[in-house]
Amino acid sequence: MKADPKVQRRLLDLQAIDTALAQLAHRRRSLPERAELEALARELSALEDERVRAQVAVDDLDRDIARLEKDVDQVRARKSKDEARLAAGSGPARELEALQHELVSLNRRQSDLEDAELELMEQRETAQGVLDGIERRMAEARERRAAAEQRRDDSLAEIAKEEEFKRTARQPLANDLPADLVKLYDKIREDTGLGAALLTAGRCGGCRLELSGADLARIRKTEADDVVRCEECRRIMVRTNESGL
Repeated sequence: MKADPKVQRRLLDLQAIDTALAQLAHRRRSLPERAELEALARELSALEDERVRAQVAVDDLDRDIARLEKDVDQVRARKSKDEARLAAGSGPARELEALQHELVSLNRRQSDLEDAELELMEQRETAQGVLDGIERRMAEARERRAAAEQRRDDSLAEIAKEEEFKRTARQPLANDLPADLVKLYDKIREDTGLGAALLTAGRCGGCRLELSGADLARIRKTEADDVVRCEECRRIMVRTNESGL
């Protein structure tokens, strides 16, 4: 393949744009906010598991407290009924004595239930504190996530803007070059990431390897408009006065 030396040098301008586009694509993939958001997603998932367990603990205590409150209410109701019968003083003495014994038992039962309820309420306060702490941590993590998402979106918008600028510059340049040369260049670039590179001081700018004497002698024999390629990496080598030929 042949192409005017000036045209070949313009391939380097095309390559510079494509390199910039590749760097922008890499920047998009490796935004630090992506890793941060993944970590935050894991953190929030773990916190949600903690929150569910803490909520279950609070709910269980609420259920137990409600059961005890119901038991206390039943004892109080029974006491009121017995106290009313005892105050009326009607009925056999043995029955009234039995009511007095039952009231003693009911008072003891009420005291035991209220002590148990108080203990559960203290446990419930502690459990609620744990739940509140988890929910605060979740709120803070969500705030960090929102901030990271905003930074990510700002970075992506900036990258998209730069990409659009580069693509706008690339199109007319590629259209101005010979179609067969651009086709070859694009195929090499798609395969290796770099389609054209300078030959500088006898070294390929693509693979960074120094050319052998035989390769340099071969290139010296070619015409200035011949498109030469590196024997190692197969990239197009653009020759200049600094190529060491």
